[in-house]
Amino acid sequence: MKRLIVLNVCLFLALGLFAQSNVIGTWKTIDDKTGEAKSHVKIYEKDGKLFGKITKLLSAEPDRKCDACDGDKKDKPIMGMIIIEDMKPYQDYWRKGNILDPESGNEYGCTIWLEDGKKDELKVRGIHWTGLYRTQTWYRVKS
Repeated sequence: MKRLIVLNVCLFLALGLFAQSNVIGTWKTIDDKTGEAKSHVKIYEKDGKLFGKITKLLSAEPDRKCDACDGDKKDKPIMGMIIIEDMKPYQDYWRKGNILDPESGNEYGCTIWLEDGKKDELKVRGIHWTGLYRTQTWYRVKS
């Protein structure tokens, strides 16, 4: 009986981790103003946290720099830039990380998740320190 309980607990935890790991892959971002595809972001896991790197610019020159960024990202190429950092797993989503908007140079708190039954649509929510937020839908890039 104890073995059965332990097995069920392990299976439950494994399913939770599987649901979280489904966000790993390449996602197409959409411009809020124009509705056009903007870039590809590769989301990957490192040391138990998620990160996201721009791998392709669809509506800008590939050598474009982040003029509006501060710190070590100032005037660095947007292509290859890590814009999602330190996302931590929680239940069936990822949270308490940061996301950078290379257009404005602003950084926001971030939460990401997959809607039930929609494995190819990623919800990405940027959260301002005031509590205001904006949620985007990114679409999985199929290879």
